[in-house]
Amino acid sequence: MKAEFTDGKITIGPEGKALYTNSGYGRPAGKRLSLSGEEALYLLGRDKIELDGYDFDTLASELSADPKFMRRFLLYRDIRERGYVIQTGPHDFRVFRRGEKPGTGRSQFMIRVLAERDLVGFNEVLDDIASAKNMRKQFLVGVVDDEDEITYYEVKSNEITEGVAENSPAEVTGMLYGRSVVIKTPPESSLEKAWFGTRLDKERLLLSPPEVLYLLEREILKIRDTDISSFSEIAAEEDHEIESKYVVYKDLRDKKQIARTAYKFGHHFRVYSGEKKHSELLVHAFPSEEFMPMSVISRSVRLAHSVRKKMLFASVERNNIEYIEFARIKM
Repeated sequence: MKAEFTDGKITIGPEGKALYTNSGYGRPAGKRLSLSGEEALYLLGRDKIELDGYDFDTLASELSADPKFMRRFLLYRDIRERGYVIQTGPHDFRVFRRGEKPGTGRSQFMIRVLAERDLVGFNEVLDDIASAKNMRKQFLVGVVDDEDEITYYEVKSNEITEGVAENSPAEVTGMLYGRSVVIKTPPESSLEKAWFGTRLDKERLLLSPPEVLYLLEREILKIRDTDISSFSEIAAEEDHEIESKYVVYKDLRDKKQIARTAYKFGHHFRVYSGEKKHSELLVHAFPSEEFMPMSVISRSVRLAHSVRKKMLFASVERNNIEYIEFARIKM
């Protein structure tokens, strides 16, 4: 089947209609069929079309003037060979339900293609999630690594549900030891039952900085000559992330979720609903304008999966928080 490459567009004459109706390739353009670069290269490599002056290598070389083309092609080929119909779409691609195609079925996924070293901007991710949701599709990220293997992640907003944790312990007075706050309280006090603090000894409970800020703000904790503003300055001297961490900690606690440090997992918080003995979530907080390497996200998701937890990234813009879940899936 003959194709033409003119003015940057690859098209097939009326005979190309069969490619569209039978297998979902291309888009009708009048009497012709218009192919994306990924579709054309795929079909050329399988001897389904002929293109004067081009073989697979020369076409791939020309189309790769766009540095992102080859990663998109590799994902396109992978999806096609898994038995799905895939077309370019409002993200990078849209993928139809297995066994369905344009004109006779609905697309199920919207896919954004990334490389393993790409920096991920979560404001852009949120825009993609919202766009896919408005179209009633699942949003996926397909990551092409340096060995051309592809990993798929479902990415979605996650609403933190209300837990059952005790949130209003009795008022206490603390002592400031440098940058640490210690409460003198017997075992099984209301503070400890509400999962605040860590035992220093039988008489003393040591509070983490987010716990101190939360209890100060709610006027449950009093410290001589120290209020939430002054302690924020003290905490920030050691932890430049404390501002965004505290916004997330406060939100989780207000929702009766128990947030404890997740340092051993490489993240800010492990989260318990109060109903289970084991944490269900790992949460990492960061300002919304920051970027994160895709490789870091990949490690985080794999680790969370290995310990049977969901991985959430909390994007903080002032006091507004968007929880974004990345979960690895099989296509």
